[in-house]
Amino acid sequence: MKNAIVLFILILSLTVVGCKSESTEVSETAKPEFTKQVEAFGLFIYATNNVTDDKLVHAASLLAEYLDNDEDGVPDNQLVVDALLSKNASILMAKDEDELRSMGRSSFPPGAVQSLFDLETRPGGAERGVFDAALEEIIHPITDVGYALAYPEIFGTAPGSEVAKIMDEARGGQFEKVPEKYPDEAWYTYYDETCLYDCQVTEYVYWALTSILGAQDFPGRLDEIQKEWRYNTREKVEEGDPKIYALLTDPQYKFPTLLPDGHYKAKTLTIEKYRP
Repeated sequence: MKNAIVLFILILSLTVVGCKSESTEVSETAKPEFTKQVEAFGLFIYATNNVTDDKLVHAASLLAEYLDNDEDGVPDNQLVVDALLSKNASILMAKDEDELRSMGRSSFPPGAVQSLFDLETRPGGAERGVFDAALEEIIHPITDVGYALAYPEIFGTAPGSEVAKIMDEARGGQFEKVPEKYPDEAWYTYYDETCLYDCQVTEYVYWALTSILGAQDFPGRLDEIQKEWRYNTREKVEEGDPKIYALLTDPQYKFPTLLPDGHYKAKTLTIEKYRP
């Protein structure tokens, strides 16, 4: 798996993690740029022309469904949405990582941004035996920004939060840096050295939540991911990692209980011209 946050810019600081902006000899007029956007609950997904309209709407629908899982038109947890809005959280869609890099940081909107690429967005992917990475990238800011800010003692990404302590058990110990080898009893073993402790928390929540929702349960998927994550179904998480299961299914936090399918029913999500 690639870094949980391929591109994550903190408001005001514009610090790129895991994806450095590269100089380019292409003229400013030749650079790709954001041309379209879709809004859901005040949050935006911005895209270049190299992102197909259907994938842009699919991504926006996943965002809306994660936040409004019962699809009644109202966010399930307004505290989480407010936290996302407070950091101007958005998702940037480009054809691939190279296109996004070529744009340069000055092209990005201010705030906390998460990247998502056209090439990894695969609506209905599980039916074809491939994973739709939009399910991963869109949940990252929801948990890493929304839940972490709304409930810092519970879902904060620093050592000592409730979810961090549970993650430490899943990794077989508290490791500020990725160890050369995880303990044999660990069931969450992410070896990407660029993924620091806070990133490890983000990835852990993603694995656990999407496994509970059923996103990781299709033929061949466990073989693909088991070097990093062992419990790819709801039943496995409940039995093997009961603390994270209890936390992510605790009704007071209003996490989604159904896996988004990319068809948000409460509102028609409309593509508009990009407005920086």
